[in-house]
Amino acid sequence: MPKVQINGIDLFYDIKGTGEPLLLIAGFLCDHAYWSLIMPSLVSHYQVIRLDNRGMGRSSAPENPYSLKLMAHDVAVLLDRIAIDKVHLVGHSMGGQIAQELVLAHPEKVQSLMLLSSLAKGDRLFNSIIETWGDLCKNVDLKLYQKVVLPWIFTDTFYSIPGMIEGLIEFAIRYPFPPAAHSLNYHSRAMLEFDTTDRLQQIHCPTLVLVGKQDILTPLKFSQQLAQGITNAELLVLNGGGHGFLIESPDAVVSAMLNFLGKLKSVYNISL
Repeated sequence: MPKVQINGIDLFYDIKGTGEPLLLIAGFLCDHAYWSLIMPSLVSHYQVIRLDNRGMGRSSAPENPYSLKLMAHDVAVLLDRIAIDKVHLVGHSMGGQIAQELVLAHPEKVQSLMLLSSLAKGDRLFNSIIETWGDLCKNVDLKLYQKVVLPWIFTDTFYSIPGMIEGLIEFAIRYPFPPAAHSLNYHSRAMLEFDTTDRLQQIHCPTLVLVGKQDILTPLKFSQQLAQGITNAELLVLNGGGHGFLIESPDAVVSAMLNFLGKLKSVYNISL
């Protein structure tokens, strides 16, 4: 699996499939593997690029604070290094915040944008949760940490599936590339400082804002704010799934993504 030196760190990335480039950015506590359930559907249509954000997975975890602008710059440099000029850009949660910073700094690199379960700025409840997660990781083991975080990620329907949550916790414990506590702390602080509310109107590319109806971490109002602020955006609310709908409702999520991209192709072909 390839790594490239970027901005003083080793950044891990993965490329699969052929076609137009589609770049996926995962969120808090997640690395490139978070997209695994929808990868088979995506790679049959697109060249899919995934990465581990600094501080996660197989990328370096420097012991100095990270900003989401810096993490977006990591992605921009990666695209330059692998000679990809323009991508369809997808970000989930914190990954959607990184994606916003990327398209704002480098609009020429982004053909379309998909913001999944994301936000322009946290409210007091969201910020309290994220601040707590940033503090908690230094004081409890990974198993207890997962038990605290997961109720905010999945619905009661998902919790009712026998062994499902226990299996996810066991997977996290056995995962060979667990996040460092200091990285989660830096990521949480970067999210608390994030605010694009006054810059959303500067995003002009076609944009899909996608959220689960039962998302209690980044509820519908956050996605509504994104869709209202971005000129060329459409909002789609999925009936099934919460914040973790990439795991809970992967078929619905990938269908929405492919439908959005398919509509763009149709418009482009007609314009020709």
